[in-house]
Amino acid sequence: MSEKLQKQAILLHGTGGSKTEYFWFEDTKTFLESKGYTVWWPLLPNTDAPKLSESRKFIEKNMPELGTNSIIIAHSSACPLILNVIQNNEINIDQVVLVAGYYQSISNESTSMLPAQGFDWRVLSSKVKEFIFINSDNDPWKCTDEQAREAAKRLKSPLIVNFGEGHMGSGSFNQPYREFPLLKNLLKVEK
Repeated sequence: MSEKLQKQAILLHGTGGSKTEYFWFEDTKTFLESKGYTVWWPLLPNTDAPKLSESRKFIEKNMPELGTNSIIIAHSSACPLILNVIQNNEINIDQVVLVAGYYQSISNESTSMLPAQGFDWRVLSSKVKEFIFINSDNDPWKCTDEQAREAAKRLKSPLIVNFGEGHMGSGSFNQPYREFPLLKNLLKVEK
């Protein structure tokens, strides 16, 4: 991957996501574009019942070329997905922000996005300058700070606990979450 590519950002939605209406994504996309980023926000396949192999192949085939000045932001089930993509591809980027993600099984459905062999934390940490985990203490889908604690520890990365904020976007639990100022403040973009 080229070191001098234009600034590229990727927004990856979770289960049930959309490429046009998805909580704080539109606001985040507008913010990143105002900072000179080209933003890729795809509709992942089989969005209501995603499978790791299908989603991973889609991203690997369609994602833009990434350079060291790239940022990836993932929400919910896209968090284990993007870790798997990074682990298994030649990627060297600046920042990955994982919002309301899970890294071990939370239900029978969640295992479809987790790699059978687990994550190689050493490989992941060698490919990304900075990981940031943002989870809440009361996520109704069980993607709480406890879910992210071990992954953050293994990657020597900050875990930000957004107290009382649920899944930080959920139609099922009436969390519209149209803006996400905390996220924008954490992004490594020129202010």
